[in-house]
Amino acid sequence: MTEANPVVDVHAHALFPPIEQRVAELDAAGLQAARELEIRRNGESSMAASGQMITSRWSLLTDLDTRIEAMDASGVDVQLISPSPSHYYPFLGFSEAEQVARELNRSVMDLVAQAPGRLRGLGVAPLQHPDLMAPMLVDAVTDCGLDGVEIGSFGAAVDGGQANTVELSDPRLESFWATAEDLNAVIFLHPFGCSLDERLDRFYLANTVAQPAENAVALSHLIFSGVLDRHPGLQVIAAHGGGYLPTAIGRSDRAWEMRPEARVCLQPPSHYLRKLWFDSLTHDARQLRALIETVGVDRVVLGSDYPFDMGSDDPVHAVTSALADPAECADVLRHNAYRILGERERTPVQRSM
Repeated sequence: MTEANPVVDVHAHALFPPIEQRVAELDAAGLQAARELEIRRNGESSMAASGQMITSRWSLLTDLDTRIEAMDASGVDVQLISPSPSHYYPFLGFSEAEQVARELNRSVMDLVAQAPGRLRGLGVAPLQHPDLMAPMLVDAVTDCGLDGVEIGSFGAAVDGGQANTVELSDPRLESFWATAEDLNAVIFLHPFGCSLDERLDRFYLANTVAQPAENAVALSHLIFSGVLDRHPGLQVIAAHGGGYLPTAIGRSDRAWEMRPEARVCLQPPSHYLRKLWFDSLTHDARQLRALIETVGVDRVVLGSDYPFDMGSDDPVHAVTSALADPAECADVLRHNAYRILGERERTPVQRSM
């Protein structure tokens, strides 16, 4: 690793309008119901503000030249592109979810191919269908040449007409974790939506409070269930600095010490924080320094949430202004991402969909 390693933003999104159109063709009723639920939960004023934000940043999300200009202006050499989480479509049935995931993976592949050396890519795997997770990971990594997939914090599966939640600890995901380990694939944990109740419907709490909470819950399922014991080679990056978990890890350790039902994992939960990766998007210099103190400077990577309003418009400066040590800055901005992504170039295997 050298200072020549590029500055890599591992948390950068893209929007693919043709995919939304495809979903409307496949399940118009499901898409409409999801939109109505979002309006009911968030309120019309919040939805209007979100719509205005997306409109004002549309070219940043969809136009390659605008993206590259923004990267250059902020000092980012490489973006690890992931689809906007609005592309998760958790309401889709099995066959529709598979079709959309394949098309979305190829959309990311095509975007990355237009900017070699500047863009890397993550696909998707539909968490609401555990049996699709491993095949869609293979589709993204092997067939499309991407670095891994982006997943949410939970999925809502439907089995025999009955809804049930798919947590990251779900035994049905074992083949997914094993495949991810075998492929050395990046798994980018990025919540979307809120499994908490209507108490968070006001004041944008479904984002400001729920997203860090969803990160903490999802990571806790990974840790406490022993997934990281069974698959120690996993490359999981947690968005938003891992949410609330790093700041409250002492309570998790206490539960592991005192409660038998919390002692499934082999080591105290704090041990596993150094097995995970965390992006730098904490919105607070003190919190970024606290995150580094808790998990180690070698486990934190640059993340911006480009180009959304809850992201950082100047992510490199956010790191350099928070950390006084140039070596620590270089680790977060450059070297740690190199350890995850390296110089590997995955070659897509051309197969029919």
